[in-house]
This record gives sequence, C-alpha cells and structure tokens, in this order.
Amino acid sequence: MPLDVLGRLLGPLRQPVVSSRYPAEPPLLASGARGLPVVDPQRCTREGACVDACPTGAIALREDGWSIDPGRCVFCAACLPACPTSAIGNSPTVLLATGSAGGIRGAGDPGETLRTAIQGRLGRSLHVRHLDAGSCNGCDWEIAALLNPYHDVQRLGIDFVASPRHADVLLVTGVLTRNLEEAALRTYEAMPEPRLVVALGACAISGGVFRGSYAGRDGVCGALPVDVYVPGCPPRPEAIIAGLLAAVGRLEPGRPTSARRPVPPPERAAGTVEADR
Repeated sequence: MPLDVLGRLLGPLRQPVVSSRYPAEPPLLASGARGLPVVDPQRCTREGACVDACPTGAIALREDGWSIDPGRCVFCAACLPACPTSAIGNSPTVLLATGSAGGIRGAGDPGETLRTAIQGRLGRSLHVRHLDAGSCNGCDWEIAALLNPYHDVQRLGIDFVASPRHADVLLVTGVLTRNLEEAALRTYEAMPEPRLVVALGACAISGGVFRGSYAGRDGVCGALPVDVYVPGCPPRPEAIIAGLLAAVGRLEPGRPTSARRPVPPPERAAGTVEADR
C-alpha cells in the first residue's frame, strides 16, 4: 500500500475532528467575543451619551432605570467608549433566544433530551427551511457554520431542507424587504402544520441598522407569526441552536400551531435587560 494512502487513512485517527459539545456543555467563546452590553448602575450618571452613540436605539434611559433591548442591539460596542464613566462593559452573553423551551430542559444530556423531544413530537428529524428576506448575509454565514464538522447540528436531529413543504420551522433572516414580503408569505403558507417561525438576527427582529427604511418592514413580526426571536448581529451558531431548542419546545403534540399565540418581540419580553438605580 502506498505510504500516502496509508497516511490518509491514519490521519483521521491521529487528528480526529472535535465537535462542539454544546448544549451538553457551555459554549466555548473567545475572550474577545462581543455579547449584550452590561451596565454598572453604581457608575452610571445618566448623562445619555450611550443613548446618543447607539446606532439602533437599543439603549433607553428612564426615570426608574435603564434598559437594553436585545432585539435592537447589534453588539457594535459603540456605547462603551461613549460612556464618560466607563459604566458600560462588554459581556459574552450571546444565548438570548426568547421563547419557551418546554420539556427540553432537564437532567441528563440536553442534546439527547433534544433528540428525544424531536422524536416524540415529530417521529423524525426537525426540518428547517432558511429564508433570506433581505439580509447582509452575516446571519446566513452563521447558519452555514451549523453544518460544519465543529457544530454539526445534525447530531442533534436537525436538518435543513430546500422545500418549505418539508419544513417544520421557517428560519428567517433579514429586514423583510417589500419585494420579498410576498415570497415570505408564500413560503409560510406552503409549510404543513404544525409550523413555526424563528426570527434570526437584529434585522429580522427590529430592522437593525436599517430600521425605518422605506424599502422594508422593521422586522418580520408584522407579516409572519413569529414564535421565537434570536437576537444578535449576527447571532453565534450556539445562539441559533438555542433558538431552535426553544422552537422545538413549542411543538406540543396534538396542538395545531394555528391556535398558538406568538411571543412578543424581545423589547416587550423578559429578554430585555434592565437594572434599577
């Protein structure tokens, strides 16, 4: 046997591909990873410099405290140098999906619990249809990373499909432009019951940095019944997995999704980060 062929056969044994253990274990984030900012209320002087520096209006000052809207925050960190008292700091908080994970959380391996939940509700893998409704492709690259050898989302019983007729979850990225609104509605209508919608990224949730543009809606919730919101710009692959975990939790056996009520956007949900002075 040629030595090069032998080397190729032994290569995977010497250096096997190491896949992520998330959600069985905490995600491995780089030290410089940007997440939702945190504010020290003891240092905050309420001058409002951070509000003026925020490009998406995610920070708000009120009489009873301050709030950061994760549905608008793009993790740009522009508020950090703007604060004169250094009251705002960076955090690695990226798992911000808003939704109910139901019975998925429990003892044992969460990944195994997820596979059991999917089998119990669907009897097969969870099929996801991705729809780009006018994005910069940042979220799309993170979705593509789910299928690489490290994240390997198929180990959790999740598959991406090309046709909405085979999909259980519609994963929407982008601001939902006027030209793509009809396509989004047709895609949703083509999905069989039960069907769920996940808004991925700040653009899909609130419009992001394009909020207020004449060319699109400020998020997809005005056109589609969104069940789970995954903040971020773009969300990390672990955050997308967390959002799909929440979506699976809403697939209750015997309950048609036409009778469900979508959860509110993060700015009106418990995902909003608040602190009182």
